[in-house]
Amino acid sequence: MAEKKQFVLGKEPLTLKSCEAYLCERPTLVLSEDSKQRIAHCREYLDKKLENANKPIYGVTTGFGSLWKHSISPEQLTTLQENLVKSHACSCGDEVEADIVRLMLLLKAHALQIGNSGVQVETVERIIDMLNNDILPIVYDRGSLGASGDLAPLANLFLPLIGEGEVRYKGEKCKSKEVFNKLGLATITFRSKEGLALLNGTQFMSSHGVYALIKAHRLATVADNLAALSLDAFFGLTAPFSDQLHTIRPHAGQLTVARHLRKLLEGSEIQTKPKEQVQDPYSFRCVPQVHGASRDAIDYVTKVVETEINSVTDNPTVFPDDDLVVSGGNFHGQPLAIVYDFLAIALAELGNISERRTAQLILGLRGLPEFLVAKPGLNSGFMIPQYAAAAMVSKNKMYCYSAASDSIVSSNGQEDHVSMGANAATKLLPIIDNLERIFGIELLNAAQALEFRRPLKSSPIIENIMTELRKTVPMVKEDVVMYKQMDEARNFIINYPFV
Repeated sequence: MAEKKQFVLGKEPLTLKSCEAYLCERPTLVLSEDSKQRIAHCREYLDKKLENANKPIYGVTTGFGSLWKHSISPEQLTTLQENLVKSHACSCGDEVEADIVRLMLLLKAHALQIGNSGVQVETVERIIDMLNNDILPIVYDRGSLGASGDLAPLANLFLPLIGEGEVRYKGEKCKSKEVFNKLGLATITFRSKEGLALLNGTQFMSSHGVYALIKAHRLATVADNLAALSLDAFFGLTAPFSDQLHTIRPHAGQLTVARHLRKLLEGSEIQTKPKEQVQDPYSFRCVPQVHGASRDAIDYVTKVVETEINSVTDNPTVFPDDDLVVSGGNFHGQPLAIVYDFLAIALAELGNISERRTAQLILGLRGLPEFLVAKPGLNSGFMIPQYAAAAMVSKNKMYCYSAASDSIVSSNGQEDHVSMGANAATKLLPIIDNLERIFGIELLNAAQALEFRRPLKSSPIIENIMTELRKTVPMVKEDVVMYKQMDEARNFIINYPFV
């Protein structure tokens, strides 16, 4: 049996690709020696600072939020931190997906090892133990304002460290303490600031962003493939994808998409045939401009998120070499909230233009039968899948509401501006779910339309998609139960290796 790969935490910055590789390969996590030294150095400094403290240190010798005026005695510091985690474990709603919980643990361990948070080495190692044993805390998707970080969900995430809360282990929901005991893992006795270091931070928001972006990059590629398939099925023109046109408006995404479309359609017999039309509708002609703008947005959001996941976002922040403990605002989720709203629009637009291509294909234009069925009237054909796509496009527009533009005062006025970044993050997931289904509907329609162009063939890339799709989704010759085909098409969108 091959030895399991290792992932050395702290050796290099995290990226979207390294996070994706972690989720796919699930290597054994190891904390680097440099990381251990940084963590220990910061912890030792904070302990000495407390011994000689002549003024309050927020969250270390005081209460939290608007309770900062209350002083805490040295013998109560552990109780203070444990109480914080218990009282703040207020996430509610639906369970967060397993891969997002894995990312939350990974990103928090990475942030703590930077060495500005004042935690114990043992605390970070226990988080790593949870990942290596796939002990996944039960976290719910609602309750964070994205202001003092993701307080409520992160509290649920780290209840197991003190023997509280529930976890998923080997597919079962269990009490965390029972799982720890079974595996011989000791719980953690918090020292000063540790609960605060775990709960302050943007790891709930960040993990959702990483997860969504992994899917978003792939869906941008899928969108181009579907556009190419629909274009050939619609007997469309490739002239709008010429390099000359896009080099004089050189947005990176636009140029990338135009070149990608030409590659996808290279060798298409359909493209060699003369066309009567001078130009196509915008949903075909403007694919580089629309898909390209979404790609540029996805790339920008990726840069912001990669900066965030390599940042220290708890509070207060400890600078041992500068003899400095700063109570600041790095936990504020505004940088993420704004770009997640941006990402929501970019993803929704990919679905918006996809549905328009679907609609064009069922209109009975350019030699295609109305609703893409040989005997319209007796058969409704592909009439209603477009309805479903339109409904999901409309719902995605609702999710494009700007969460970042909202703020509700909390903590008795201490937290008077909040980012709502968690709401911006979680609404990305239903957009993506809808997008996969909208794309599945375009795939069904485009593949059906292409059958009416036979014996002409599309490009080798498109024909390979057709061959693989037809293994599970046959051409519709008369009305069938359509939701089953839609489900199969969505599965195809998720699993096929689009290029």
